[in-house]
Amino acid sequence: MKEKEKVIIMGAGGRDFHNFNVYFRDHLRYDVIAFTAAQIPNIDKRLYPPELAGSLYPNGIPIFPQEHLPKLIRDNEIDLVVFSYSDIAHLEVMHWASITTAEGADFMVLGSTYTMLKSIKPVISVCAVRTGCGKSQTTRKICEIIREMGKNPVVVRHPMPYGNLNEQVVERFSSYEDFEKRKCTIEEREEFEHLINQGIVVFAGVDYGLILKQAEAEADVVIWDGGNNDTPFFFPNLHIVLFDPHRAGHELLYYPGETNMRMADVAIINKIDTASPEGVEKVKENLKRYAPSAEILLAESPIFVDDSEKIRGKRVLVVEDGPTLTHGEMEYGAGVIAAKKFGAAELVDPRPYALGKIKSTYDQYPHIGILLPAVGYSEEQVFDLEKTINAVDCDVVLFATPINLRRILKIEKPALEVRYGYKDASTPTLRDVVERRLKNIL
Repeated sequence: MKEKEKVIIMGAGGRDFHNFNVYFRDHLRYDVIAFTAAQIPNIDKRLYPPELAGSLYPNGIPIFPQEHLPKLIRDNEIDLVVFSYSDIAHLEVMHWASITTAEGADFMVLGSTYTMLKSIKPVISVCAVRTGCGKSQTTRKICEIIREMGKNPVVVRHPMPYGNLNEQVVERFSSYEDFEKRKCTIEEREEFEHLINQGIVVFAGVDYGLILKQAEAEADVVIWDGGNNDTPFFFPNLHIVLFDPHRAGHELLYYPGETNMRMADVAIINKIDTASPEGVEKVKENLKRYAPSAEILLAESPIFVDDSEKIRGKRVLVVEDGPTLTHGEMEYGAGVIAAKKFGAAELVDPRPYALGKIKSTYDQYPHIGILLPAVGYSEEQVFDLEKTINAVDCDVVLFATPINLRRILKIEKPALEVRYGYKDASTPTLRDVVERRLKNIL
């Protein structure tokens, strides 16, 4: 009998587990020796548990820090390394490919369709070419459209299993109590809370075969709400991809965002109300060249702040979405735009006040600058975030995250929330496209 190929899966606690579940778990050709973990803190030094790993892995599969990859290849005589996470520069992917091949192993990325599960219900996927392009408000808008068509949408969210994996196999969220029961991180709440506020049921977890079956039992239409710039886990009937003209050209520079672009049925160039015309035009040109079959829509991302007059003339601390600032590499987001729009006198630099894990985040991502990323993958990070905000010498805190952080943090100074939505800026509208493309299957 031929000896099995020894495999390491490079991941970030989500796509890697899905690739294992649907491609490697029961495949007799392969022996998965380990996962490596990147991007997200505190997800290494864990075990992919035997209850999820299947009969071929009775002891489970260990998870190591990504920087251990060369030694893991050597010590275990690895044959194949499989790259399985998202929103990483093409150049960085090839650095890891070079490290792998220099150690004598093959390097692979799986074809997108290999890991897409087929649903018995219509699927709309909402994906992007980078983190922070505006998937959240687009997903909300699509849910609104589906409801107005007389159908029930259920959202399935890209995985964020940062806790006990055995307790996160299938997660269903329909209320704030579910967040507490599931001990959700800030990052998880950011992706679920805005949909729960809309009355939409959200599923997430680890095993997306089981998740899909449960979602299908409740849904007329399944909405895949993608994470980072990852490709969908389900075969979409309509694949919608978001583009950010503030980062024009990034659609060609990051994995697997370019894959999403090339597969797009509908390409939405978002944020045209705040981006430069040159940026919008550059994205259009790239779409026409590299995704000529995609239908191009233009959209705005309007910003709302209750009591916005409290910003005028004030020294403002801006708290932005964590992943958008960190591996999403955004130089600014909705909070900065709102501060400028409503007349803030100054943006206060939080870095001199940063404590503990927040200071470490600035050290790891120095491009963040004078914004405060709302990172909260652990209780320690949440604690340090709260202490840092309260230590900053400012007049007003401006929260530009998708959730009400004051439900989680005890803030000792005036605070306002920035909300953002989806607004059509061209015809046909998003509603026109969804109705036209789904009319024969709904």
